[in-house]
Amino acid sequence: MTRPGAASAPDAAAPDAAHGSPGPELFTWEFASDPYPAYAWLRENSPVHRATLPSGVEAWLVTRYADAKQALADQRLSKNPAHHDEPAHAKGKTGIPGERKAELMTHLLNIDPPDHTRLRRLVAKAFTPRRVAEFAPRVQELTDALIDAILAGNGTERGEADLIHEFAFPLPIYAICDLLGVPREDQDDFRDWAGMMMRHVKPGQGGGPRGGVARSVKKMRGYLAELIHRKRLEPGDDLISGLIRASDHGEHLMENEAAAMAFILLFAGFETTVNLIGNGVYALLTHPEQRERLQKALAEGDTGLLETGVEELLRFDGPVELATWRFATDELTIGGQRIAAGDPVLVVLAAADRDPERFEDPDTLDLSRRDNQHLGYGHGIHYCLGAPLARLEGRTALATLLRRLPDLQLAADPADLRWRGGLIMRGLRTLPVTFTPAQGPAAADEASPL
Repeated sequence: MTRPGAASAPDAAAPDAAHGSPGPELFTWEFASDPYPAYAWLRENSPVHRATLPSGVEAWLVTRYADAKQALADQRLSKNPAHHDEPAHAKGKTGIPGERKAELMTHLLNIDPPDHTRLRRLVAKAFTPRRVAEFAPRVQELTDALIDAILAGNGTERGEADLIHEFAFPLPIYAICDLLGVPREDQDDFRDWAGMMMRHVKPGQGGGPRGGVARSVKKMRGYLAELIHRKRLEPGDDLISGLIRASDHGEHLMENEAAAMAFILLFAGFETTVNLIGNGVYALLTHPEQRERLQKALAEGDTGLLETGVEELLRFDGPVELATWRFATDELTIGGQRIAAGDPVLVVLAAADRDPERFEDPDTLDLSRRDNQHLGYGHGIHYCLGAPLARLEGRTALATLLRRLPDLQLAADPADLRWRGGLIMRGLRTLPVTFTPAQGPAAADEASPL
């Protein structure tokens, strides 16, 4: 199996709709493990590529950096699925399973200005640099508590853990629940629902077997409706209470909108960070010279390499493989390719961020890379709202892991690891590691921060 970033040609071939020449096979298990050779072929031979997805939906894949940046900012590419030129029964295949039936469609990933502008303005207040900085001690507390739990479960000289399920997954779940105002006693329910969404994923299917995911979405929707009602009666200093206060002061936020906003902040706010941490740790473990550079810098109190390093990890093997769905409202041209009105367009962030026309030695991981205007969190008015929080969580998680588990090692052959094959997100199913604990776990405390 080709390692990520290797400059070899893809094996499988499928007809290229634009040129009639052999092309890479997309959306297989092999492709999910290492999509970068296939994306390199598309950038070179069919940069705006018509593909049939496993769901049966046909969409244009945009793979070059310049074209991707143009498409992400083009207001003729709507986020509203109503513009999809497909029968009504097909429209549900382009979103999060279950969101339509659960009346959770009116969130930032599915709407355009002016509604997008109005809702984004309300939520942006929770992600200002000041608010994120204030949240940093809580993120550190959660990070240390999760590592304590890993150490407590390994009372041996040599420890082992699955860093996805024991660390990368719960950290952002608990963090975003705290921001939303979900009571601590209810947060494990959110962890279970989120786990259902992430575990049941097959290649090319955004949410996996739609029944299980849809049931989790329905349960989450019911809980959010109840929580919004409780916050109206007893508001707090949290995001849901803030949305309710804004609505009561003339912003006209409807209950469905509030529930949809809370849902997408939870859904988008945790999975991207799970993958940032998981992909980032995996990249460091498989690039030991870069990992050693970072550990040395941190030991010397230099956080500069950590900051540039997180940006490089976002570029090199980021958490979001394809930007979420866009639909052409008018005929337009991208990269010389005519796109008809109603056609879906998917910007391949993972391909754009390895474009040699934009990045020098794009398949090389360089934590000190400076000219790094990657598209890992998008571009334009739909740039990821929670990016500052995700970066904080990523920096905290990586620095604390390297400090407390300094000899962390991958406990599996990279060829044996399995990647979740979702269409939008890119992340590992598991990340088995071994380590020698640098310090014993904290004593059990009834007032655990988890």
